[in-house]
Amino acid sequence: MNILNALFQGIIQGLTEFLPVSSSGHLSLIQYFTGQGGETGALFSILLHLGTLIAVFLAFHKTILRLIYEFFCMVGDIFKGKFQLSHLTPYRRMIVLLIISLLPLAVTFVFKDWLQGFSSDNSILAEGICFLITGVLLTLADRFPKGRKTPKTMTYGDALAIGAAQAIAPLPGISRSGSTIATGLMMGLDRQYAVTFSFIMGMPAVLGGAILEIKDAAEAGVSLPFSVMAVGMLSAAVFGLIAIKMVNWLVKSDKFKIFAYYTLALGILVTAAGIYEMFTDHALQKIVLTWLQ
Repeated sequence: MNILNALFQGIIQGLTEFLPVSSSGHLSLIQYFTGQGGETGALFSILLHLGTLIAVFLAFHKTILRLIYEFFCMVGDIFKGKFQLSHLTPYRRMIVLLIISLLPLAVTFVFKDWLQGFSSDNSILAEGICFLITGVLLTLADRFPKGRKTPKTMTYGDALAIGAAQAIAPLPGISRSGSTIATGLMMGLDRQYAVTFSFIMGMPAVLGGAILEIKDAAEAGVSLPFSVMAVGMLSAAVFGLIAIKMVNWLVKSDKFKIFAYYTLALGILVTAAGIYEMFTDHALQKIVLTWLQ
């Protein structure tokens, strides 16, 4: 993998991580057609996700720092015997909701090798089907009336539902932001709050997964040049910030249906291409690889 390829994948990762179109699905398609799959491709995908974590922190740093502060205050109150679950400030209640939303990730951890296998296999059929699922979720969310729930009125059941949507996000083509925001909208969350909750909720999941996968990659002896890693992470962070600004605008202007159309169309195209590849011994992949050489 060269620096130009790293820059290109970083741009794709940064833009698609937060737009509801599935960054993992797009990266899986790129890696399939460029021959960059396998353990090296998986390792680089992790590094790109770390780059987008930087973007999330920069975009929501005030809220994140306040949540961290309130978390330690809550821990102090627990040891002092002053903590009451029924009397929580909005920030402290959001912390509890975020913790509850992370519970379904236990299922993801158990099946993580199986889920990630779809990204490293030599097929794009699963990606096509998952793009269609994302498109359906976005379409359903667009049909629901605008909600008004905030940390004060959001229920624990809402948090579990959004967490369950995140649990299936490792599948390439299932948009993490798209599925969690769509679920939040269907649960009646305020649109701006649904976006904020979705992005912040994803940080522990992405960070934890990255730590585990980097450890596995190191044990397997997988490595990449420092320049490639730096370019990929930096470009993912910069374009991730740009994408976050775009999402904020999309939420305010009610444009999410555009991505429902996009993912449905892409899902149909990729599914058809995946079926064609199965019966032609990867003819399209070979054409692209020949052209790139």
